[in-house]
Amino acid sequence: MSITPIDARLDLVLKRELAVPVNLVWRGLTEPELVKQWFCPKPWQTTECRIDLRPGGEFYTNMQGPNGEGHAGASCFLEIVTQERLVWTSSLLPGYRPKPPLAADSGSCENIAFACVITLKETAGGTAYTAHVMHSTPDQMKAHEEMGFYEGWGTTITQLEELLKQK
Repeated sequence: MSITPIDARLDLVLKRELAVPVNLVWRGLTEPELVKQWFCPKPWQTTECRIDLRPGGEFYTNMQGPNGEGHAGASCFLEIVTQERLVWTSSLLPGYRPKPPLAADSGSCENIAFACVITLKETAGGTAYTAHVMHSTPDQMKAHEEMGFYEGWGTTITQLEELLKQK
């Protein structure tokens, strides 16, 4: 699959050098019991995770906040290249089924549709990690950024790295 080049008007990109090997990062991204340990910024918790690691397969998480707030969502995997690339979209449900639209005033992050391309490359010190998150409109990209994309995704990748250093 050819990945679209980065478009600064539509895309958010987070790059990190992780001091753990690619095979561990891949496990952390694809094994539900590991995902549950790092996927949302603490004190939130991922209480449920389902991964059907195949094109059209499900990526589902249920996250719970410290005050009882919650967010559950299912996405669809588009491409899997073991230990290199993981692509999914929040626009589709498993089996490539389109998600029904939410009410515009629902206030949910589910209103932000995106495709995410995670790429991993082995480096001398571990793994180069890149998350390229593509949106359909500048407003969608801005809304995702204002929700705390860089802080939230950055925090969770740090949590992933810390978890994997213990493995």
